[in-house]
Amino acid sequence: MKEKSASEKFQSGNVLLVAGSHMLHDIYSSFLAPLRPLLIEKFGITLALASVWDLIMRLPWFLNPFIGIIAERTAARYFIIVAPAITAIAMSLLGVAPSFAIVCILLFTMGISSAVFHVPAPTMVKRLSGKRTGLGMSFYMFGGELARTAGPLIITASVSYWGLEGTWKLIPFGLVASFVLFLKLRNIKISDGLITQKQAKRSPFSTLKKYLPFFSILIGYTLFRAIMKSGLTAFLPTFYYSEKGESLWFANSALAAFQLAGAVGTILAGSISDKLGRKRTLLIISIISPVMMFFFVNSSGWLSFVFLVLVGLFVFAPGPVLIALVQDRSKEMPVFMNSIYMTVSFITAAAAVFFSGVMGDWLGLERTYLISSFLALGAIPFALLLKEN
Repeated sequence: MKEKSASEKFQSGNVLLVAGSHMLHDIYSSFLAPLRPLLIEKFGITLALASVWDLIMRLPWFLNPFIGIIAERTAARYFIIVAPAITAIAMSLLGVAPSFAIVCILLFTMGISSAVFHVPAPTMVKRLSGKRTGLGMSFYMFGGELARTAGPLIITASVSYWGLEGTWKLIPFGLVASFVLFLKLRNIKISDGLITQKQAKRSPFSTLKKYLPFFSILIGYTLFRAIMKSGLTAFLPTFYYSEKGESLWFANSALAAFQLAGAVGTILAGSISDKLGRKRTLLIISIISPVMMFFFVNSSGWLSFVFLVLVGLFVFAPGPVLIALVQDRSKEMPVFMNSIYMTVSFITAAAAVFFSGVMGDWLGLERTYLISSFLALGAIPFALLLKEN
């Protein structure tokens, strides 16, 4: 009984540790969007070509199922510990990269590190959250969104002080972060003893086949929302800097405010879904966020900024709810199941960034954002198809 009650307890200290590791990792992985306008100028490339970086960065996510299988049977906490150092090195070297190809190599390396981190981390959070999975995922996602708030400000300040060529000076912070995570997380288990002998004999692909209808709904839901979300996160600084003529500080501050609103949305959405239900929460978000996006595109001045914050509040909110939904159904091979969801999520995001870049070159980013608000309405039927446990 004691063991059962301990497993059902919300371990706030350990949940915050994992959320903190998520924040540390994603601060570095968020450097591309704020640096993109400067890298476009440096190499003299188009938006479409610059969006290829997002595809390359997410290409390693095709390996997610294999990482998930390995993580089910290994001490995957070390994946979480090492990843911030690797990501810090790769992303801090973007400013000194001498060519488009070197940027691609650095981003591919970061993509591998990011995949290795994000596949096991949510399962660790689930084990530490007891019955309050939604709340645990909110803390976890809050760490990531807070990082994407701080990341643009940190890299912009670094460029201001050291210049684009001086971003490598941020590397030591990532190395120290991994050392601290080693001290704090090395004894927290993810997969050791997580699966039974019967489950260990089960083929991962038979598990995937069983949940294929569920994942098909998630693909439809994320796909229709992807251009709206990814187009903003990838090109918002470029939109303000290149199309609106704002300063780099203003452009990246807008991105930081957008991400901060997203962080608030994630911390609220998961806990709300614990009470209101995953399906109902996703449906409400699916209806409101396209409306806010439409008003953002069709407003100006401070009113535009207000709607940008509201878009951020709702556009990131499905994250913890969807992960909690996957973990609710992941009675068998939970790390592998999360790896499939993360593959779906990141690949659709990469495709959406590329599509946004192509449309941005053709129609301009403002019209691209307007079109994305209408496409996002397509997520509503998929939200209705979801079934609660």
